[in-house]
Amino acid sequence: YPSTDRDITQKGYEKKRGKLLAPYIPQIQGVDPSLQIEHRIQTSSQVAPPGSKQNKPRVANSRDERFRSDLHTEAVQAALAKYTERKMPMPSKRRSVLVQSSVEACTPPDTSSASEDEGSLRRQGRIASSSPYQAHPSVEHWFNRVIQGSSTSSSASSTSSHPGGRPHHATNATSASAATVLADLMAQTQLGQYSLQLTPLHVFRSDLPSGFNHSVFRFICLLKLRCVPVNSRVSSKIQQLLNTLKRPKRPPLREFFVDDFEELLDVQHPDPNQPKPEGGEMRPLNGEPLGVVTNWPPSLLASLQRWGTTQPKSPCLTALDNAGKPVYTLTYGKLWTRSQKLSYTLLNKLSTRNEPLLRPGDRVALVFPNNDPVMFMVAFYGCLLAELVPVPIEVPLTRKDAGSQQVGFLLGSCGVTLALTTDACQKGLPKAQTGEVVTFKGWPRLLWFVTDGKHVAKPPRDWHPPIRDASNEIAYIEYKTSKEGSTMGITVSHSAMLAHCHALTQACGYTEGEIITNVLDFKRDAGLWHGVLTSVMNRMHVISIPYSLMKVNPLSWIQKVHTYKARVAVVKSRDMHWSLLAQRDQRDISLSSLRMLIVADGANPWSISSCDAFLNVFQARGLRPEVICPCASSSEAMTVAIRRPPEMGVPPPGKAVLSMSGLSYGVIRVDTEEKLSVLTVQDVGQVMPGALVCVIRVEGTPYLCRMDEVGEICMSSSSTGISYFGLPGMTKNVFETIPVTSSGAPISDRPFTRTSLLGFIGPDNLVFVVGKMDGLMVVSGRRHNADDVVATALAVEPMKFVYRGRIAVFSVSVLHDERIVVVAEQRPDGSEEDSFQWMSRVLQAIDSIHQVGVYCLALVPANTLPKAPLGGIHISETKQRFLEGALHPCNVLMCPHTCVTNLPKPRQKQPEVGPASMIVGNLVAGKRIAQACGRDVSQLEDNDQVKINPFLYMQDVLQWRAQATPDHPLFLLLNAKGTVANTASCVQLHKRAERVAIALMERGRLNAGDHVALVYPPGIDLIATFYGCLYAGCVPVTVRPPHPQNLTTTLPTVKMIVEVSKSVCILTTQAIMKLLKSKEAAAAVDIKTWPLILDTDDLPRKRIPQIYKPPTPEMLAYLDFSVSTTGILAGVKMSHAATSALCRSIKLQCELYPSRQIAICLDPYCGLGFALWCLCSVYSGHQSILVPPLELETNPSLWLSAVSQYKVRVTFCSYSVMEMCTKGLGSQTEALRLRNVNLSCVRTCMVVAEERPRITLTQSFSKIFKDLGLSSRAVSTTFGCRVNVAICLQGTHGPDPTTVYLDMRALRHDRVRLVERGSPHSLPLMESGKILPGVKVIIANTETKGPLGDSHLGEIWVSSPHNATGYYTVYGEEALHADHFSTRLSFGDTQTVWARTGYLGFLRRTELTDASGERHDALYVVGSLDETLELRGMRYHPIDIETSVIRSHKSIAECAVFTWTNLLVVVVELEGSEQEALDLVALVTNVVLEEHYLIVGVVVVVDPGVIPINSRGEKQRMHLRDGFLADQLDPIYVAYNM
Repeated sequence: YPSTDRDITQKGYEKKRGKLLAPYIPQIQGVDPSLQIEHRIQTSSQVAPPGSKQNKPRVANSRDERFRSDLHTEAVQAALAKYTERKMPMPSKRRSVLVQSSVEACTPPDTSSASEDEGSLRRQGRIASSSPYQAHPSVEHWFNRVIQGSSTSSSASSTSSHPGGRPHHATNATSASAATVLADLMAQTQLGQYSLQLTPLHVFRSDLPSGFNHSVFRFICLLKLRCVPVNSRVSSKIQQLLNTLKRPKRPPLREFFVDDFEELLDVQHPDPNQPKPEGGEMRPLNGEPLGVVTNWPPSLLASLQRWGTTQPKSPCLTALDNAGKPVYTLTYGKLWTRSQKLSYTLLNKLSTRNEPLLRPGDRVALVFPNNDPVMFMVAFYGCLLAELVPVPIEVPLTRKDAGSQQVGFLLGSCGVTLALTTDACQKGLPKAQTGEVVTFKGWPRLLWFVTDGKHVAKPPRDWHPPIRDASNEIAYIEYKTSKEGSTMGITVSHSAMLAHCHALTQACGYTEGEIITNVLDFKRDAGLWHGVLTSVMNRMHVISIPYSLMKVNPLSWIQKVHTYKARVAVVKSRDMHWSLLAQRDQRDISLSSLRMLIVADGANPWSISSCDAFLNVFQARGLRPEVICPCASSSEAMTVAIRRPPEMGVPPPGKAVLSMSGLSYGVIRVDTEEKLSVLTVQDVGQVMPGALVCVIRVEGTPYLCRMDEVGEICMSSSSTGISYFGLPGMTKNVFETIPVTSSGAPISDRPFTRTSLLGFIGPDNLVFVVGKMDGLMVVSGRRHNADDVVATALAVEPMKFVYRGRIAVFSVSVLHDERIVVVAEQRPDGSEEDSFQWMSRVLQAIDSIHQVGVYCLALVPANTLPKAPLGGIHISETKQRFLEGALHPCNVLMCPHTCVTNLPKPRQKQPEVGPASMIVGNLVAGKRIAQACGRDVSQLEDNDQVKINPFLYMQDVLQWRAQATPDHPLFLLLNAKGTVANTASCVQLHKRAERVAIALMERGRLNAGDHVALVYPPGIDLIATFYGCLYAGCVPVTVRPPHPQNLTTTLPTVKMIVEVSKSVCILTTQAIMKLLKSKEAAAAVDIKTWPLILDTDDLPRKRIPQIYKPPTPEMLAYLDFSVSTTGILAGVKMSHAATSALCRSIKLQCELYPSRQIAICLDPYCGLGFALWCLCSVYSGHQSILVPPLELETNPSLWLSAVSQYKVRVTFCSYSVMEMCTKGLGSQTEALRLRNVNLSCVRTCMVVAEERPRITLTQSFSKIFKDLGLSSRAVSTTFGCRVNVAICLQGTHGPDPTTVYLDMRALRHDRVRLVERGSPHSLPLMESGKILPGVKVIIANTETKGPLGDSHLGEIWVSSPHNATGYYTVYGEEALHADHFSTRLSFGDTQTVWARTGYLGFLRRTELTDASGERHDALYVVGSLDETLELRGMRYHPIDIETSVIRSHKSIAECAVFTWTNLLVVVVELEGSEQEALDLVALVTNVVLEEHYLIVGVVVVVDPGVIPINSRGEKQRMHLRDGFLADQLDPIYVAYNM
């Protein structure tokens, strides 16, 4: 762990920096640093000369890309040219996820990267050598130094480098030379802000020893190669990131930390230099008045009747097939008669229980495919004639269509019970087994009615549909999807429908009988308004081009314009763009007949480039420039503005080149100098006839905007929608807005409709739109438009990289700000290298042009993003999938370091208050000092105790029991089947121990005081040999046997304990003895150096002449070895006095007598598990039922069945056992009950632990087994550690364990702040059992060693007769701490000798009373000090971060975190398919940011079971860290966050 005390001081930093810089300063001063860096331009097709930024870009050309003008492309290229080439940290992927390239093929040094280079621990290190670390121990040592000592540690900069800044070329490829090269490189790159000519990275490759792990090396080099100033914003952000990682200086904090966390987040203060609007207040703009036409029909249906009866042969609509051939032409006569038939049938022929199914005003769904406009038109007018309200929706193809559930919600809220469709479409819908159409998810039950001829009835002669004048009744409902994905129905009245047709006719100059081609969706929006409604008003002939035909032949619409000499065409930019791609084959088409080319999405920022490019190519085919008429519309306001056709004598069209930066502040600034970040927009013409338009502020009160301010366009007109169906609140907000002037006066008495278009009114009263509310992303107070970001991303080379230009951009809210997410589909043939090159360029381009960082960039395989009905991307569904972790990207790049700028300030350590002031402060505040103790042992003598008391030694107790109660059963061992495998009574145990003692003396020739390793499976042999050692005067060391299937990892631990404990002999079984000497063992350890091995299977029956008597009780009884969670093997010494004191405390706490039975399901090798298994029964005389935890793997119910069978009142287990029971038996409680498993006998079930109680596990265990009679009060936890294996234990009396809730944010500042259950950021903590008799506990300040007050967090210190007497040896940390076992307070009671547990916790006096009638003091353990992570000046407990991470996605089975060079590394086990691996990266990053204010540096996704766990079920995070650094985890994916 990079500990804080090793950080260099600011002064030292300055000094060192000065020294290192001395040789370079003269050659650097006065030189622009950017000149020292080669500029390479990032384009494959053209190199922009440095002046190209200023050159006037060409208007357009016909390059085959989607939606981009050259202008944008050049801007992007120029932006990218500003960046130097930087390496990018390629994440590493498992081969099964991706076929990986060789070592040399990883990212070439010239891929540009917008971000932090964390390098990649790719698994290619394996290709270089099988095990780099074994070959070079010195390298490993060196690595540890570099990695732990922070990048400014002395080891890194001790080697001075040549002035030229070039590393030594290693002559002999030894590991030492590698270390020198690296140390050299480190030394010379530690130079703050100054640039050196660093040698390109690949030069070093040859200098490394062959066995060196390249990937790790590359990473370290890259980590240090970043002190080069680069002339760009992204790199300066990276520079800042690095400096915060390296430098000791932190921004100052107010003198005292205030516990008010709302103040915590860094509030983004607006930039004082940001542009502000300066113009005068805008005036509302009137469109020209609606003309009065003499024969204007009173309603649209009157028009239909008129043309249907007077011009029946006149063509109304021609439908085409997928080959472009006309299939059918509907005449006005046919439309009139067929819609009459349908309306008659709907009203008269459909009934339920003799009641008509439909009444006038009812809503009816219209479900028609996009290639059947004829049937749709008949159905639409049929409903209008029947006075029913049509709700046109898309054809649902599967039950899982994007947004389909929301459409169902709309239908349900509209009360739709009937759906009209065609025969072919009905046959294609998914069916249930009954043959009926399935009910789609979220949809109401619908009756499907086919409108084809044979299903409709001819009305009688005297039946005529009512043709009324247009009223305010609802005519139809058009659906729209909001930004959040909810679907709303916009109601349009008959009068609005008529007024809109009137306004469109006037604005477009439509005349009777004109031919119009329509490429748009005829069910909604401009396709419906022009191609179904206004066309009927003017008896026009519509040629409808289906989407399916456009996909096959993008030129089809142009060919039809040519064939039919159409006067008007209604298209979108996409259609113009597609036709450009295909136009080379066609020579003989002419567009000269067009008087109007209506571009329905003229409000899109990229429509201008499509228009320009289209004109560029088709001007030669008769297209006149002035016929291109962009228009702006929205579902709520319908058509807002449209450019008039040339014959109307309107002013010429306008173009605006606006500053992107100005727009982000909502201000219009025409850009002159900086051509990089501009938005070029075209006008969308004039306001509609009869409309009043104004621009209002986007948020808050609807004030009118100033002339140079961007706002939301609002419109008041008789032709807008009237409401959202069934949503009065939203309706009021959107359809009934009253804009006000700056003084607050309403500008008009008419309500306005918000159009959701963002724009302004330009010169000549032209309307300009710069974005939509749906695409608005407000990041740190600045506005960005999703469409603009898409346009920038699409202009990045290689442009063909994005599959069909499919990119989605949206924002997600993380840590109180919006964050931009870009998701793109990549082409199927794109390589990993291409992906990362493209991604890095996109990041740079967006940063340069929009001055905003991208939080997450994800690439998904082609065709996997959810589609909108006409092939576009369904944005809200994409966002939903992203947030749920269901997007399944194939590449992900997160850049939280660059984007997240509102993290709380790092905490500064205040000068500690001295211990004396602390005590005085507590006294003044009336707080008691946090001290507590268990019951006094001396007053608790009981009858049994008197008998045992003379015996200070365990061997004496056993001997006495063998004489006094020879046949009393002490132990009962169960096997996996639950049957008794072995038993031992007092005398049997005594006799077995005697035999072992004689073998040790005679066969082993051992002397008193020799150490003996006992390598046995859990069982009675282990207990017998333990007492045999005591009988012979030897010191036993219990060791877990190696696992036969996994010798390579388990045997070295055995060997290490044997060596470290200085054992001169190993006692074991014959089977294990064979294993220790086997050929497989020889591959893992040196088997020649084993000490003497004796097997105890068949020992001669001999009596021991005399049992060894230790001269004093302080002598060593046994050694207790265990591996801590931080990976340190530590053995503690237990004296005879401590051993019997431990047994006495447990006996008193649990009320153990010879008549009792207890069940133990623990490992018997160390800590409390060993004491309960081997010592307590002999001391107290109770019977122990021994259940080896390993057997639970084959039979999970073994332990609980035994508890039930023997009616055990007291039982012990470990967390791993509890987990096996909850996971393995959670669903089987019923089966267990049938087998008569009953747990009502259990009074107390204790989990033996050396950690914070796992409250969720204990609670779920209690809940699951409540059905089997387990009392909710039974489960509790114990607490022990290396210095004292049993500090707390619930026992059989005393109050139940209490739970408190802590504020997790205060905990990071080492504060205890109690909050109510369920409050935000609360962390439940359960008391760790009751303090044992004879144990005293105090809470001490970790730094000053002074005592702390009640409910203050500090280190738990313990004083007790059964404290261990010291470490025997600690492997891996030689300087270990004598003061762990004997330390004193610096103030107050300075006499008592305490042992430091190394755990943080606090004491709290509760309202409960304990057995002695005193108020009860509860001890709460928060976590191990060694495990805590010091990040941003705060203390984090890994378990808290891990809990958040595990909650973030259902497929995360387990998680572990650690730090590495100041970066937080999160390792998650994926329980699911590998394609989910990359989904986790964003979710993990989000949750850690939101809940812990930390930025994750690396996310590693691994298989289940990779995170190592010790026998107590605790995670071995340090082992995991070593495995990660040595590249041994075989990860599925490693993501380096920027």
